[in-house]
This record gives sequence, structure tokens and C-alpha cells, in this order.
Amino acid sequence: MLVHGFASSFDLNWARNGWRDLLDDAKRAVLAVDLLGHGSAEKPHDPAAYAGLEHGVLAVLPPDGSVVDAVGFSLGAVTLVRAAALAPERFGRIVLGGIGEQNMKPSDPEPVARAIEAGLDALGSDDSEESNLARAFAQFAANGTNDPKALAACLRRPGGRLRADELAGVRSPVLLVCGDRDFVLPMQPVVEALVNAESVTTKLLRGVDHFGTPQAFGFIDAALEFLDAVPS
Repeated sequence: MLVHGFASSFDLNWARNGWRDLLDDAKRAVLAVDLLGHGSAEKPHDPAAYAGLEHGVLAVLPPDGSVVDAVGFSLGAVTLVRAAALAPERFGRIVLGGIGEQNMKPSDPEPVARAIEAGLDALGSDDSEESNLARAFAQFAANGTNDPKALAACLRRPGGRLRADELAGVRSPVLLVCGDRDFVLPMQPVVEALVNAESVTTKLLRGVDHFGTPQAFGFIDAALEFLDAVPS
């Protein structure tokens, strides 16, 4: 199962970066997920509609009750954690990319939400760290396939912050991967909260920022090795 990041989709995050082809070569069936508000999924404009994104992940699980390995990036990693905590018996090995302390801290979604709704010009010349981050997300989201109002609603969803008790519900072996330039760092608070996971491994990618993680060879190679899915 591959769960994409914010303002992306299965196609943009995984298929175009070669993940699907590599998993096909390794004879691993791929379960594609498009989160609510993204890709081919419905795109409501009400933040309350996004309160249970993890249920969309659980709905893609095979109906026969079989166990799946899974990879999630950024928003997809947070959503995957919540799904795995609700149904730990359904998940084998889990890879979480672009997730760290920042996902566990209270944060104001409004700067990024407003930037995505109004466009890059609305940020003006403000060079603060907050505005630069909002600018980066707004630029990433402006790919011609997204609904800005749906993405803003997703950011404003209730319960966006990842809680330690949700991480504690994960039972699977977990690999955490982050670029050393990722704003979500450090990873250690997430590692410490995964108290019930069978094992936790971390990998730091040199010279990689948050948005560059999905296509980074270091992420792809580490994930495939961890999942025992290296193409023959």
C-alpha cells in the first residue's frame, strides 16, 4: 500500500517516481490510495469532511483480511500511522517518510491554507520562515491538478496533529526516513512514541529536503530493502 503526501496523489507521488514499476518488478502487488481531497478522490470544501482520512486507507485494504506492507509520505505517513493503530493486525512492515517532531506539535494551518487558496502573489515579499514554508507548499500545490479550496479544507481538518497515543498503537516493524534538510526533523520524538512497534529503524538522507524525499534514491532503496521488495 502506497499513501501519498499532501497536495499530491498516488500518480504524482509514487507512479511517476518509479515506485510502482519497481514494486511490479519485485512481484509485489500495489494498492493505490488517493486520499480525500487529492487525485481521483472526492474534493469536499468542508474541513470536517477530512477528520477521518485514515478510514479511506482502511477502505483500500483487501477484503480477505490479509496483511499488507505499507509506505506513507508526509500526510500519508501520518494517515498511515492512524490506520495502523486502528487495525494493527492488518499491517506488516511500515515505512514512514517525511515525518518527525513537527507533525506532533500544535501548529496553525492558516498561513499555508491561505497561501494555497489565494496563490503565491498573496504572500508578497515577506521573507519570514513561516511565509517561506507557506510559499513552498503553495508552489508545490499549484500543479494544475489540485483544488485549492479542498486542500485548504484538508489543512484545516480537526485533529491534524499526530498524537503519541496514536503512534503507540502501531505494532509493526517501522522504518523512518527523512532528509537532513526536512523541516519536520528531528525524528526522535516519533521513534520514542512508537513504544509498541516490533522494531524501529531510522535513515537520514543527506542533502534532501521534505519535497525531494519521494524521488530520492536513498528513500526508495531503503524502503524496498526494508520491505524485502528489491527487484530481482
